[in-house]
Amino acid sequence: MKPSIKQLRAFVAVAQSNSLAEASERIHLSQPAISIALRKLEEAVGGALFSRTTRQLTLTPEGEAFLPVAVRLLNDWSEAFEDLEERFSKQRGKVTVAALPTLAAGLLPGIIAAFHARYPRINLSLHDVLAEQVSQMVREGRADLGLSVAPHDTEELAFEPVLMDRYVAVCPSGHPLLAHESLAWRQLAGHPFIGINRLSSSRQEIDRIMAEVGEPLTILCDASQIATVGRMVAAGLGISVLPRLSFRQISTQGIEYRPLTTPDVERPLGIVIRHRHPLSAAAAALRILIQERAQESLG
Repeated sequence: MKPSIKQLRAFVAVAQSNSLAEASERIHLSQPAISIALRKLEEAVGGALFSRTTRQLTLTPEGEAFLPVAVRLLNDWSEAFEDLEERFSKQRGKVTVAALPTLAAGLLPGIIAAFHARYPRINLSLHDVLAEQVSQMVREGRADLGLSVAPHDTEELAFEPVLMDRYVAVCPSGHPLLAHESLAWRQLAGHPFIGINRLSSSRQEIDRIMAEVGEPLTILCDASQIATVGRMVAAGLGISVLPRLSFRQISTQGIEYRPLTTPDVERPLGIVIRHRHPLSAAAAALRILIQERAQESLG
């Protein structure tokens, strides 16, 4: 039989007090129960830990050597359960999120602020990466959850839509296209165009739609960052197409947008998690907050 935590507590209490009566009060066990626990512990380890006289119990050399080990084991036991309790009560923990740059900048700041206010001791780590990298990080367990478009890998990854974004044409103030309340995709043809990262999910969708309507874009240049696209449009170098949610990142004087229709393309965005891998209590709390707050972002 292996020693139990009850036996360790009894051993430490008696060793530190040299008295069954005092140990009994200290750990709230009767003296007979403590005696039984000590006897079973000694049977388990194969020898005497106390030298017994009619008046007191004193540690044997083996007992003296074991005492600091037993104290450390009890402390480790208590700390382990305190840590676990704090994690379940969301007083401690870490959550890693992988998100599209659009969502990292346009949706998450307010959510992170609210989450930190509720759970100030939970550490949040955010990676703003492209859609394929979001999927990869979640799949490999390097991120607890992702915020992205629907992943291609549906065997390992699940997708929970939380909001619907749409594409908008972004133009410098005074541009002729702004005379319309909305624009057809084919109206973009013939205007100098500032493209976003060719590897991004948005750019791939934009190219697909323009091929579908049969009108090629006149690419002036491509930029990796949405903020750079915005500055180039504001400078009058051309127009662009961006997710509506990202417009808040670049909204400034000298730039405006119009909804794109014909076709009216919806862009579902949501939470990416792994199948068969339950979230930690902290990650589950963040997931709920994202679900609660996502719709407000497009209000």
